[in-house]
Amino acid sequence: MQQNLIGESPAFLSVLDKVSKLAPIERPVLVIGERGTGKELIAQRLHYLSKRWDQPLISLNCSTLSEGLIDSELFGHESGSFTGSKGRHQGRFERAENGTLFLDELATTPLSVQEKLLRVIEYGQYERVGGHKALNANVRLVCATNANLPEMAEQGLFRPDLLDRLAFDVIQIPPLRERKEDILLLAEYYAIKMCRELQLELFTGFTPNAEQSLLEYQWPGNVRELKNVIERAVYQNGTADTPIDQLVFNPFASDWEKTTQNDNSENSDHTETTTFTFPMDYKLWQEQQDRSLLAQVLEESKFNQRKAAEMLGLSYHQLRGMVRKYDLAGQNNE
Repeated sequence: MQQNLIGESPAFLSVLDKVSKLAPIERPVLVIGERGTGKELIAQRLHYLSKRWDQPLISLNCSTLSEGLIDSELFGHESGSFTGSKGRHQGRFERAENGTLFLDELATTPLSVQEKLLRVIEYGQYERVGGHKALNANVRLVCATNANLPEMAEQGLFRPDLLDRLAFDVIQIPPLRERKEDILLLAEYYAIKMCRELQLELFTGFTPNAEQSLLEYQWPGNVRELKNVIERAVYQNGTADTPIDQLVFNPFASDWEKTTQNDNSENSDHTETTTFTFPMDYKLWQEQQDRSLLAQVLEESKFNQRKAAEMLGLSYHQLRGMVRKYDLAGQNNE
């Protein structure tokens, strides 16, 4: 069952209007948005407003599978096509026949799989792994990512021809920080749901201080993070009959860490500001900064590029692009 898409901000309503117009059109759709913005909910809306609403909606998070497994999971495999394969396996395309296939985290798919996706879109055909018979596919493809696909295509990390086929039209979901009008609306919605779950008699509301905190926070995890913050606040407030005032935005922060941070903040007041000499070659300076940063993070991550990307708050493909740009590709990448 489709979950609710809640919001009344102009940016959000514009997205819903675009989805309604795109839904009946039998073309692939690309959904772009940061983590936690509701990309899967948009895919559900596209499906249930389309002519395929009574057919299967099948989903797959591409980032959760290795190259060999995602190939088999998407297109299926024949018995004995690889070690341990017993019997014919029905892939997601086959299961989504006449319906919609939603591929989340599309940017993580290997180039070999991207080539097969391109063939399905262009010719409506695919083959099972280990098979030789072409199977016809009548599937509406909806793909989602938070990566910059045009930039990845320029770096050779994503097939430009596949990007062209997917980009019949692109739905850009605004981050929550750009939907200020929706923050308190969503907060109240999740608070009331949590009260019902905990069998509390009523929702006591938020204090003006709490509301201001909600509006000023940047929400890097978007709606998903907001839901966690609100549900946490409701259960911690418990049966108290006073409005919620305290919100915990970072549940990983501890009291002793806060003390250390305060001490560091006081010490930083005496830190000298870096001075620059002008004129300067900004591009050269930026390159030196990037190289120094990459060298340090790769060393600390023991040259595991996935871990290094996490340490920098980048996607794996973004870090790989930087490594290639500065010709550091000789380092281990796993």
